[in-house]
Parts: sequence; structure tokens; C-alpha cells
Amino acid sequence: MSDAIITDTLNYTVILERSRTGYGAYAPDLPGCIAAGATRDETVRLMREAMEFHLESMIEDGDEIPELISSAVEIEVAPKVG
Repeated sequence: MSDAIITDTLNYTVILERSRTGYGAYAPDLPGCIAAGATRDETVRLMREAMEFHLESMIEDGDEIPELISSAVEIEVAPKVG
């Protein structure tokens, strides 16, 4: 096991997508780290757990922790029709 300890909180961007059956989530800066749940709250909880497990596994394997490079914004648009 690695002796590396993260002393700061990491704030990764997570994208939530609604589907017919619930929600899915992924973190662009953590490839392969995903979660799905029936509700938004459940999906956020499961994604947090998945991210913690993903990062802990990376640390144990001696992998470099990905940089926080992604961000997200909501952009309001008003398309003109006709």
C-alpha cells in the first residue's frame, strides 16, 4: 500500500445525465469512473463513493492522480424559430 496521503479535498467536475430509468454520472477527469442510480441524490452518493474508490486504487497502485482540468457551465439560449 502506498504511503501517499491526500490532505486537501479534491473537487472534480461530474456530469449528471437523466435517462428514462434514472440517472448516470461520470467525471471527465477520471476516465472509467461512472455511477448510475434511480434518483439524482442516489447517483451523486454512488458517484462520490466510486470516485473515492477510484482514487484510492490509483494511489495504492502508485498511479498519478489526474489533474483537475475540466469544468462545466450552464449556457442559457433562446433559439429563434420562424
